[in-house]
Amino acid sequence: MKLHNKTAIITGGAMGNGLGIAKVFLQEGANVAILDYDEKIKDTVEKFKEQNYNVLGYKVDIRDADKVKEIVKDIYEKLGKIDILVNNAGVCRLKPFIEMEDELRDFHFDINIKGTWNVTKATIPYMQVGSIINLSSVTGPLVADSGEVAYATTKAALIGFTKGLAAELACKNIRVNAIMPGYIMTPMVSNMAKETNADDPDSVVEGIAKGIPMKRLGTIEELGHLAAFLASDESNYITAQGIIIDGGSTLPETMTMGV
Repeated sequence: MKLHNKTAIITGGAMGNGLGIAKVFLQEGANVAILDYDEKIKDTVEKFKEQNYNVLGYKVDIRDADKVKEIVKDIYEKLGKIDILVNNAGVCRLKPFIEMEDELRDFHFDINIKGTWNVTKATIPYMQVGSIINLSSVTGPLVADSGEVAYATTKAALIGFTKGLAAELACKNIRVNAIMPGYIMTPMVSNMAKETNADDPDSVVEGIAKGIPMKRLGTIEELGHLAAFLASDESNYITAQGIIIDGGSTLPETMTMGV
């Protein structure tokens, strides 16, 4: 119960990594408010409530700064405090740079960067002591594949956002860190596999796993446990860091290492 009596906001918590984080946070004793644009948030919150967890759910587009402010205020009034913010919401659409329309570029920037900015700016005034966790990626700061220019750019930007914010908030006892996942088995990965090979997406996932030293993709719960550590008092002297969780995918010096 490392998060007992702590209150957390998790964006993009209806599915994927956000769902894994929400699961672990609730298991560790936190009160959780989930923000998501997808209709699945209703089912996710209902299932948690059936397990007698204290959870709130809000369907919201985090690009809408005013609406985000209203929701964060409501969360504070209902739960009494905000200790943790997990900026997990994000999008990825593959397309070659030269073919990418400005609208698709802005779609990535507006959600992955501006959306994170909006939620963070709305939340900080309610935090006394706490932890902010930004979901970056190994894609952008460390590696990238063809078609990922927009996504990689935004995820690299979140590392700069993490460090700059950590410098400003250290004196307020608010820590800011980033998680940099490699391949975690999420709906986003499933969609990318379908975009790559619509006829046989499973072969894409299997191919990815073969290239990872641990020979598998990570689980959303494994990522959730890392987030819980960064949100807990166990990491009180850690700030401004990007923590990689990738099964060693960024390790190989050559493509054949570990085969």
